[in-house]
Amino acid sequence: MRMNIYIGNLANNITEDRLKALFAEFGEVEHVKVIKDRFSGTPKGYGFIEMPSNSEADQAIKALNGNRIDGNAIKVRPADPGGKRKKKRSLRRKRY
Repeated sequence: MRMNIYIGNLANNITEDRLKALFAEFGEVEHVKVIKDRFSGTPKGYGFIEMPSNSEADQAIKALNGNRIDGNAIKVRPADPGGKRKKKRSLRRKRY
């Protein structure tokens, strides 16, 4: 089963190739995505990596969490699948 990994607190000059090389030390990396601002194109400071092996992904998370990359201590953890978010409240008025 694949594991999607969140990487936060990235420097603005980080590249997807650099992240891939960093995580490739622990196993195969399928996909790398640095999230960028839609209008300016500058990185937002976080990204995602997908690794096919859970054991390799766990090793990478344990080894890289808190490491300094370009002066920033990065945060590495399994990505939230998105299903745990709270539902927004309805803006419709209740009829009494």
